[in-house]
Amino acid sequence: MTITAASGEQLAMRGINDVADLAKVTTALTATTTYSSTPVYTIRGIGFYDNSLAISPAVSVYTDQIPLPFSIMTEGASLDVARVEVLKGPQGTLFGQNSTGGAINYVANKPTDHFSAGGKIGYGRFNAINANAYVSGPLSDTLGVRVSGALDRRSPWQQSLSRPGDELGRRRFATGRLLLDWKPTDALQFELSVNGWIDRSDTQAAQFLDVRPTVPVPPGYAPPLAALGGLTSAPDKARRADWTPGRDYGRHDDFHQFALRGEWDVNDAVKLTSITSYSELKRRARTDPDGAAYPNSDISQIGKIKSFFQELRLEGPSADGPLKWMVGVNYAKDRSRDYTAANNIGTNSLIAGVFFIDGAGMVNNQNVETKAAFGSLDYKITSTLTAQGSIRYTDSRNRHAGCGTDLGNGLLAAVFSGLTGVAIQPGQCVMLVPGPSGAPVPSLTPVKGSLDEDNVSWKAGLSWKPTNATLLYASVTRGYKSGVFSTLPALSLAQLVPVKQESILAYEVGLKQQLLDNRADITLAAFHYDYDDKQLLGYIAVPPFGNLPGIVSIPKSRVNGIEGSLTWRPATGLTLSGGAAYIASKVTRSAIKYDADSNLVDVKGEAFPFTPKYQLTGDAQYEFPVSQELSAFVGANARYQSSSAASFGGNPAYRLPGYTLLDLRAGIFPGDNRWRFEVWAHNVTDKFYATNIIHVVDTRVRHVGMPATYGASISFKI
Repeated sequence: MTITAASGEQLAMRGINDVADLAKVTTALTATTTYSSTPVYTIRGIGFYDNSLAISPAVSVYTDQIPLPFSIMTEGASLDVARVEVLKGPQGTLFGQNSTGGAINYVANKPTDHFSAGGKIGYGRFNAINANAYVSGPLSDTLGVRVSGALDRRSPWQQSLSRPGDELGRRRFATGRLLLDWKPTDALQFELSVNGWIDRSDTQAAQFLDVRPTVPVPPGYAPPLAALGGLTSAPDKARRADWTPGRDYGRHDDFHQFALRGEWDVNDAVKLTSITSYSELKRRARTDPDGAAYPNSDISQIGKIKSFFQELRLEGPSADGPLKWMVGVNYAKDRSRDYTAANNIGTNSLIAGVFFIDGAGMVNNQNVETKAAFGSLDYKITSTLTAQGSIRYTDSRNRHAGCGTDLGNGLLAAVFSGLTGVAIQPGQCVMLVPGPSGAPVPSLTPVKGSLDEDNVSWKAGLSWKPTNATLLYASVTRGYKSGVFSTLPALSLAQLVPVKQESILAYEVGLKQQLLDNRADITLAAFHYDYDDKQLLGYIAVPPFGNLPGIVSIPKSRVNGIEGSLTWRPATGLTLSGGAAYIASKVTRSAIKYDADSNLVDVKGEAFPFTPKYQLTGDAQYEFPVSQELSAFVGANARYQSSSAASFGGNPAYRLPGYTLLDLRAGIFPGDNRWRFEVWAHNVTDKFYATNIIHVVDTRVRHVGMPATYGASISFKI
């Protein structure tokens, strides 16, 4: 398969601190953030854009094959890693969970058999302080330990357009990990991982572009829209944005995970692996997504996710024979409790004659149970030709219950009482459901739903290695991603109808080649995906509130693409690397959907959102001696992506322009590499670029990337 691997040293050198930064070392990967500050990862055009807290992603992330089942859990994944592996294409037949886009597996540094310690501290623009450290070594002949941690602090970087001196964008993040390796016998080994993070950073404010009311403004309720109409579009400056003053936009997010991995060599040919993990996330965060210094829209999200995972794998033989096999089973149970409040003074609340200020919310309870069995065979037909096959059966049971509530302040109750003529008490559950005549009536109990699905994913392929320096492969893969319920704020049952599972049939051929006495490595891959029932966040008509967010699906689409990478070491100390990807995505069957501006459109023929057609990456590093004791290095990293759409509909107002980002670095280090001093600059040209454009209630806004940052750091090892 196509895999991009990068060492921990390469990640640190290039300033890669989270999953989104991996676009610096691999092509065909993009990342964006929703208006509720939830990360979304996409590989080869396959991703799942949704604002919800507990929605399974299309690109799964792991640490040592231990799943981080929801994208919001991935913040601390890059701590103290030996390497990262980006697996492209549908996954799930070898380990972990089903995914249609790909998988990202971080491999943590392990306890050492001797004492070692190290750390790094840096200072940069916006008073940014980044520090990390580790201590590792044996506690006994059979027990080793490694403790690592990191702290990331930064002063605000966003500036208010309407209030000089008011700022937002603090960074307050800390993460840590304890690893214990116990090897009681030569055949038995256990690894305990205890890790977690705390995030008290500010959520990012959006930049206002223009006013676009969700529904026509009712007579007598013009002042709020007039306030918005007096705004001007934000300039193309990354730091300039706006938000409602006097509110706390700091996150209060906490994550911890306990994981135990056991490996038992049953005999010389067979090994049993067990992975057990428990993960818990608590979130309390407020976001101002409307781009204005006025509460047109304000999102508060309070929730908790508990996730249990167990996997058993039996594999063999470990000897070099013609047949290698693996069988396994896994079980996952995810429970989420999510309250999301849409606190706003927007047209969809004004039509009811009531200002919703901290007044309308949605309670979602979700229990998902997943069972799977999988296996694989690799058989050497000849000394150079190998056939590979794998298969997985997955059974998923999703139970959901949700309702709207005002948590006792009476505002939502008053609105629905006025709309329906039914007396509704403050704090009572309420949801519009179809009545006997078809007209919506309020339900005063939680709306419950279930989604039971199963599927069989599989992979078949051939790999041919005519020489030690050449590998060619071809594969066909069927992959699935489970169906979902929306856990967004909802006023109608129509927004809570689940969307069924999506699937991909992927065809891929590839080449891996070493040249010039192993001084150059080339990889090439071409692929075609047939895509059924693509899941995405869209819009659903909810009279009289207009079009509100909901999960929808696209019945038929496809992706064609080619990508390649080159690493070349033309001279001592000089390493050049680069990659390129061309991705042509397209909806191939008629699908009538609401676009971001509430227009009904047929999206047939359109490319996928957040899928640039062209992506390029390049990196150069030159190391050279400056004295008998010291060496120096200089380096640069650049990446380019062409324009893409932020949503379906073909509206040029939601077009994300292409951009190029350039990073520079330089430093010195001694011959034993015990310390290293480095200066660095990211986005040195101060390129302005947008990562998302969104319609939120009555405004169109954009999220933008960071401006130029720069700093210096020093690292050491003992």
